[in-house]
Amino acid sequence: MHHGESLFYYVEAERLEYRDDASATLWDLQGWYGSDLHKLWIKTEGHANDSNVEDAELQVLYSRAWTAFFDLQFGLRVSEIDDGDIVSAVAGLQGMAPYRVEVDAALFVSEDGDVSIRTEFERDIFLTEQLILQPRAEIDIALQDIPELGVGSGLSELSLGLRLRYEVTRKFAPYLGIEHERSFGDTADLLEAAGQDPEETTLLAGLRFWF
Repeated sequence: MHHGESLFYYVEAERLEYRDDASATLWDLQGWYGSDLHKLWIKTEGHANDSNVEDAELQVLYSRAWTAFFDLQFGLRVSEIDDGDIVSAVAGLQGMAPYRVEVDAALFVSEDGDVSIRTEFERDIFLTEQLILQPRAEIDIALQDIPELGVGSGLSELSLGLRLRYEVTRKFAPYLGIEHERSFGDTADLLEAAGQDPEETTLLAGLRFWF
């Protein structure tokens, strides 16, 4: 992780997984470069099916330490959709809450003025030195309808997951899991109108690693 005397880097594939739903693969990667006080973060995540990307995003963020456990983050996000790209400003908070709960919360304001919030929570529970159970939750909220993203105002989606990984080494761990996703309100109505189920449970298998 060291680079020179005062700068460091870290890269993590938090989720690389095959899922048994229509979106067959998911990626969630992030990394940073910088000092304890200032960092440049790169984050990307998305879904693909049969090698076709269904949705994807890239965030480039400046991060500054706020407390010993949390960083403030500011930057841009580019989201890929069928009709083109959407560029959004990002303001976020990332770090470790009490009871070792990892938090990643962000406010997005798109070029069209649409405002949305995404908050992720996860915690590692060590069953043994190598077997780790990870509960995970993600909450998505939109302040107005965003038709191009198929999102309605209010609480748009809640995702609850449970992953069990085995650390072959501290840096390399395959895992199995299950995730339940549910859309609400106008978002659920939009999905139903498009012939999709607003609620589904997915089995998954994946790989987590870092360097």
